[in-house]
Amino acid sequence: MRGILDGKVALVTGGGSGLGAATAKRFVEEGAKVVITARRMDTLEKIADGLPAGSVLAFRGDVTDFEQAQAMVDATVGFGGRIDILVNNAGAGAPAGKVVDLTVEQWQQLVGVNLTGPFLMMKAALPAMIKSGGGSIVNIASLAALRCIPGMAAYTATKAGLIGLTQTVALDYGGDNIRANAVCPGLIVTEGMSRGAAGLAEKLGTDTIGAMNWMTKFTPMQRPSKPEEIAKAVVFLASEDSSYMTGAALVVDGGACVVDPCGSAIASMGSSWGR
Repeated sequence: MRGILDGKVALVTGGGSGLGAATAKRFVEEGAKVVITARRMDTLEKIADGLPAGSVLAFRGDVTDFEQAQAMVDATVGFGGRIDILVNNAGAGAPAGKVVDLTVEQWQQLVGVNLTGPFLMMKAALPAMIKSGGGSIVNIASLAALRCIPGMAAYTATKAGLIGLTQTVALDYGGDNIRANAVCPGLIVTEGMSRGAAGLAEKLGTDTIGAMNWMTKFTPMQRPSKPEEIAKAVVFLASEDSSYMTGAALVVDGGACVVDPCGSAIASMGSSWGR
């Protein structure tokens, strides 16, 4: 049975865990060859070893360095003959802080990973995509780009900026058969999100899952998402099933944006995310 990504070649940054790993697995199930990248080779190899031989290449790289970004794209072209899909999933949530609380170094750290990283990856990938006739770029933004989270100035700003960057690429490269879209997830149960929820969990006297359940109890779905659920949206945007979508910010948040409970719930406690 053919998958909707049969014959496609994809590069997924931050592919060693969480949403990146779930996306890579789903891409393979749908017939794609996938290169997964991250800064830690051990986590990448663990994911690659669990997938069919020859379907995945683990390649170490840091998205904040252009030479490494280019090396990741070159490795993808070498692995599959071209690059059809780029998923900019690598990102950082910490450190938390209001504008006055954040150091300049902390601000620059998040800008480097969450905004400059996708810029560098797209700068490296776009020429190869254009050469092969087009492609699909999926940038992982956040509901925080649309609904501010208290005490997360840098994260909110970088994810909002990523949507703007995505839409600019969609505008500038649509004539080259390049589509660029963003996914805006709400809370996802991942290792990174669990670390971010630790401070709130302590304040509530519960564990991190309890904190995430508390934050989503007033959303229509009344729970955080699983990485596999968000990966389905990434697959949709990467595939020809979304062939007339570009410049979109696809919200996948269990309905949280309808009632905006997360930010107001935290603020009502006089607390901040990650604190």
